[in-house]
Amino acid sequence: MATVGATPGRTPQGPVPGAASASFASPAPVPGPGEAEEEEEEPAEIHLCVLWNSGYLGIAYYDTSDSTIHFMPDAPDHESLKLLQRVLDEINPRTVVTSAKQDESMTRFLGKLASQEHREPKRPELIFLPSVDFGLEISKQRLLSGNYSFIPDSMTTTEKILFLSSIIPFDCLLTVRALGGLLKFLGRRRIGVELEDYNVSVPILGFKKFVFHLPFCLFSVLRTHLVSIDQDTYGVLQIFKSESHPSVYKVASGLKEGLSLFGILNRCRCKWGEKLLRLWFRRPTQDLGELNSRLDVIQFFLLPQNLDMAQMLHRLLGHIKNVPLILKRMKLSHTKVSDWQVLYKTVYSALGLRDACRSLPQSIQLFQDISQEFSDDLHHIASLIGKVVDFEGSLAENRFTVLPNIDPEIDEKKRRLMGLPSFLTEVARKELENLDSRIPSCSVIYIPLIGFLLSIPRLPSMVEASDFEIEGLDFMFLSEEKLHYRSARTKELDALLGDLHCDIRDQETLLMYQLQCQVLARATVLTRVLDLASRLDVLLALASAARDYGYSRPCYSPRLLGVRIQNGRHPLMELCARTFVPNSAECGGDKGRVKVITGPNSSGKSIYLKQVGLITFMALVGSFVPAEEAEIGAVDAIFTRIHSCESISLGLSTFMIDLNQVAKAVNNATEQSLVLIDEFGKGTNTTMETCEDGNDLVFFYQVCEGVANASHASHTAAQAGLPDKLIARGKEVSDLIRSGKSIKPVKELLKEKQMENCQILVDKFLKLDLEDPNLDLDIFMSQEVLPAATTIL
Repeated sequence: MATVGATPGRTPQGPVPGAASASFASPAPVPGPGEAEEEEEEPAEIHLCVLWNSGYLGIAYYDTSDSTIHFMPDAPDHESLKLLQRVLDEINPRTVVTSAKQDESMTRFLGKLASQEHREPKRPELIFLPSVDFGLEISKQRLLSGNYSFIPDSMTTTEKILFLSSIIPFDCLLTVRALGGLLKFLGRRRIGVELEDYNVSVPILGFKKFVFHLPFCLFSVLRTHLVSIDQDTYGVLQIFKSESHPSVYKVASGLKEGLSLFGILNRCRCKWGEKLLRLWFRRPTQDLGELNSRLDVIQFFLLPQNLDMAQMLHRLLGHIKNVPLILKRMKLSHTKVSDWQVLYKTVYSALGLRDACRSLPQSIQLFQDISQEFSDDLHHIASLIGKVVDFEGSLAENRFTVLPNIDPEIDEKKRRLMGLPSFLTEVARKELENLDSRIPSCSVIYIPLIGFLLSIPRLPSMVEASDFEIEGLDFMFLSEEKLHYRSARTKELDALLGDLHCDIRDQETLLMYQLQCQVLARATVLTRVLDLASRLDVLLALASAARDYGYSRPCYSPRLLGVRIQNGRHPLMELCARTFVPNSAECGGDKGRVKVITGPNSSGKSIYLKQVGLITFMALVGSFVPAEEAEIGAVDAIFTRIHSCESISLGLSTFMIDLNQVAKAVNNATEQSLVLIDEFGKGTNTTMETCEDGNDLVFFYQVCEGVANASHASHTAAQAGLPDKLIARGKEVSDLIRSGKSIKPVKELLKEKQMENCQILVDKFLKLDLEDPNLDLDIFMSQEVLPAATTIL
């Protein structure tokens, strides 16, 4: 808005209050590209569509975090649908969409899922669509007619069909039908675009395939590399541990990562790296090629001469932001100024990663992939944004603005707009000459969408609305004691200059749309940048942890049915204890496949068991491990029975839960499974080494061959603060049991109890009121005296 005026002495005056000046002041310094604060992401939701037919599953889901559809090619599953359960446990969908027409197996599975009131996280909403919505032909039509931003508009219909055929397996009929049903659901629910115009479709930025099989062999033909780990094992090994977030601003999410293996290894600099690390933890693998490729990168960055390179790459990764969210906003035309800054910094950081990786050994596959797949499209995107977007101007006006010399017409209109103050000063001076002499001053202002107006101060004589009328002027409105009119000159200005501000905004918005189209056409390379940058981020994080904690590279022996660990350490306990004693473990081969650990209470048996499980797990996600050496055999699953997961909601006793945990291991374990059991049935057959020093017991926390000859439970009880008399009585009873003698009550304790009961009975007699007419002595004797006599005699 422009404001120009003249004083009573016929000289120009300052701006009218409440009107913004058209002579735009120089904007204050603004943060450079990428320095704007990143917005907190909305909680991601996953919407899953599943079909089951003739022993095969078709699965597809939509992830709102990256606006991508993921699908799994038709996969075999058991009638109990264990594969589907594993998928649900991993992705935690908000909704599960399926056909209303189902067979008995799926009906039973969905009924069980619906009954899980105490499921954590919250159980999904079940959506049933008519079976006709999953028809094969209509599903193909939905897929081929979809509006996808990653497909260039220049493609013909035939080219589009060929392009989609290269991504989507149209020969997997269940998967195609699941995709079709998912698209139907997304269109009906309008996920993410609920408040948009109906012609705005749900953004879909890509299709991705995922492969997910059961780790144990349900069918003789099905062998996979995935290692099975159930939720109990993740909990007792503290691989993940959620805690309430202390910040009142985190009430929505409510949780943060506590002391856990994931917590100490997660040094990722970008959110997508953290997401990938969590996925690797959820999908440990036996694929030796994949594991060694991860270890090769970690080992490279652990070399002293590569430390500076690792730190430089980690800094660049800190600028890789939420590209899918930005692409989604572009698709919906909701792009913010900060989005352009973040995208610009992300792309230039990606180019920095590419240039750095080109100087690294191309024998390492990740470096080669980044060098080749971070194509010149990235440079094109960065160049376009850098040449077109005026970051300082955009921040100052809180909207998209372009740099000079991009569009001559916009430059000309901006020059006119910038020159308005001096021009309007002259116009106001001429207007004042034609006004009543009682009017001391006036100004000509420009208001977007309204145009140019003549503004004069309200005179004391102007009381009624009829007093506002001035000959030759059209009254518009009164604001802050200022009367606003249209005059012949302001109408002439409207016709001559037009609505400059809105014209400039419209033309810059058009340029923004064209720039968005250029970016969206190259969305594929941006998605690939995120995939490879996330992988590099995870491996740099694991290398950093390995360097700080002194981890070593594990090796894999597919023919070994077991593990061999030399001087292993518990990765969490060694950070909490002042001193930690390493221990070796060897099972399999000529050392035997079953190991029984005995020893006193609190001697470290549970820690030792967890240590073996954690070292094995870390090796199976491609991490270095806390041991001098570790040789990991063919492990297809890790089962545990270490802590009882007691829950009132389950309606089961602790012992029954223990039985269920062991039954799960017995029923599902193979000769390649690692099973860790700690005090099953709550009994200890008390080999951790100890030494008695007088009345004190010293724990060495060192495994040695042999069987412990005492549990030392009394020592542990004393440390826990139990009374000395109780501990002495416990020792006495233990000796009696060991010698096969009968256990008799302690006479002194029995006598004390009798005297206490006698005193209670005497007190009751003394409180009797024998003159009370309502007193019934027969009732008193039968209810009070006779029952007490059994405890006295």
